[in-house]
Amino acid sequence: MSQSFNYRHLYYFWIVATEGSMVGAAKRLNMAIQTISTQVKLLEHELGFALFKPKGRGLTLTDAGVAALAEADHIFALGEKLPSKVRDAVRGKTLRLHVGISDGIAKMAVHRLLAPILKDDHLHLICQDGEFDDLIADLATHKLDLVLADHAPALSLNFKVQHQIMATSAVSWYATPLVAEQAVIDFPHCLAQLPVLLPTTHNALRSRLKHWFESERINPNVVGEFEDNALLTTFGISGMGVFPAADWLEDYLTQQHGLIKIAGCGDVVEHFHAIYAQRKVIHPLVSKLLMSSD
Repeated sequence: MSQSFNYRHLYYFWIVATEGSMVGAAKRLNMAIQTISTQVKLLEHELGFALFKPKGRGLTLTDAGVAALAEADHIFALGEKLPSKVRDAVRGKTLRLHVGISDGIAKMAVHRLLAPILKDDHLHLICQDGEFDDLIADLATHKLDLVLADHAPALSLNFKVQHQIMATSAVSWYATPLVAEQAVIDFPHCLAQLPVLLPTTHNALRSRLKHWFESERINPNVVGEFEDNALLTTFGISGMGVFPAADWLEDYLTQQHGLIKIAGCGDVVEHFHAIYAQRKVIHPLVSKLLMSSD
């Protein structure tokens, strides 16, 4: 068995695996299918294992292919960062921090969480929104340095991650003055009649609210459910209904948007997690953030 392999062959394999077929890879690379197939077969010969097997009219990865893809993801993710790292080295000591923002977390909370590093002279901050699982996948392939979310990662992940609670906040109910005026009369039981906005079930806060409703024996009049926290807040600000929010954001909601804090939500709290890949060397700005929450 050969002890080395051609990175160009690995690249063609990676494109086929990510596209899901030889046809898709051929279209993406504007090359003949036969050419790409030959390159993949050469890699299989170099490694000594088949990387694909037939499945219906297409292909699926073998166990060896799954392992090869994981390494290829890592290799080519690092390669994609090379131009920017070289550029930064020429321009000065710029530190790029790629942060993934889970759609279940309030955007104003993100600003507060990142506040300890925002005045760093070398910071070049790159933020992207997304669903939690997609962001964790990007963390695994080193496309992200950090993920901010409302819950911890699953223990069953096939790569090593660390997480830390950056902040914890009590949760209260907020509404526009007109809606709040009706809510204070018989709170919290009025939530069975007044329009209520909630996060969708993918949000960790939703399950805590469910337990609170059950403890208060309330069947809420839910008129809207939102996967994205920013949308939930936007519709709440518009007067569509009463909605829950972290008290960490009270000044933002009451002073900037004129909302009324109606009442607390028992012992319901919201946690803000920082999630990062376990590496020998942690990004210096991630380290600074983690230390700021101690």
